[in-house]
Amino acid sequence: MRAFVITGPGQAETRDVPPPEPRPGQVVVDVERAGVCGTDAELFSGAMTYLHTGQARYPIRIGHEWCGVVSAVGEGADPGLLGVRVTGDTMLGCGHCDRCAAGRHHLCADRYEIGIRGGWPGALAERLPVPVSALYELPGTLDPALGALVEPGGNALRAVRAARLSPGQRLLVLGPGTIGLLAAMLAAAQGVEVHLMGRDDPSLAFARTLDLGPAWTRETLPALSYDAIVDASGATALPALAAELVEPGGHVVYIGIAAEPSLLDTRALVLKDVTATGILSASGGLEGAIELYASGKVDPRPLIAATVTLEEVAHVLTGRRPPGWGDAPKIHVNPFRAG
Repeated sequence: MRAFVITGPGQAETRDVPPPEPRPGQVVVDVERAGVCGTDAELFSGAMTYLHTGQARYPIRIGHEWCGVVSAVGEGADPGLLGVRVTGDTMLGCGHCDRCAAGRHHLCADRYEIGIRGGWPGALAERLPVPVSALYELPGTLDPALGALVEPGGNALRAVRAARLSPGQRLLVLGPGTIGLLAAMLAAAQGVEVHLMGRDDPSLAFARTLDLGPAWTRETLPALSYDAIVDASGATALPALAAELVEPGGHVVYIGIAAEPSLLDTRALVLKDVTATGILSASGGLEGAIELYASGKVDPRPLIAATVTLEEVAHVLTGRRPPGWGDAPKIHVNPFRAG
């Protein structure tokens, strides 16, 4: 089968590789769509932290936002899964440690992360092996584009839940990328008043086209009372700004990861009695994202700029975007489409 393989910093190619065989408790999925995100770009550039800690190494096959159809089942897997459209959790815990037993498999010290950590192959390939325990069945109303947006949607939903907002309260989202915009969509669907803040660039201009709420720069941001703030930016200065801007007693949710350490004076949290929460992964949010998409309350498909082939992925990871794609943040890949 064909798969996209990163062989070193800035080096990648589409290769013919052996197709996966399902092990006991696993299935093989024919991948219909896979999303490309910032983590994939960091693995391609060599900046991703796991590459420096030994939790990931080249060659690596990326891709952790995906959906597809089960085409083979291993021993112990339900044969009824054959032909079912599914997506899945990125985080694959060992299943035996205290964290896994407590339902926190995404924090398992020995976890695999599909397409990211521990060498588990990713979804930028025609086929993907997945444990049955990680699967989520997709209803027929979800097309492949929506299916591949479940994983980022699950991340965003966990962030919105951590903000603990009621209808009519005010949320400020820092960073109008895919996760920030999904968080804004999910919060708006719950009746929350949403504000966005970003840099004065095409991403902010695109955010304004979605009518999710006012979109500001730091210079134009009004001095309002923000009951919660979601930092989805990855900017080193914004974690501290979030703690500064949030209403006393409010919630700050950190889901963006900066390339360099960010400084945060914890006195800003203590003296304002602020609750700060970090979000790692979509685990726990996938089912909710599926339900919201299936209900029609949230339709994130406008976030997709283009769907490309495996042969085009390297250009995407270097940031090259034909003008015709527009400024939507998400790129999808169809592995079965030839380049």
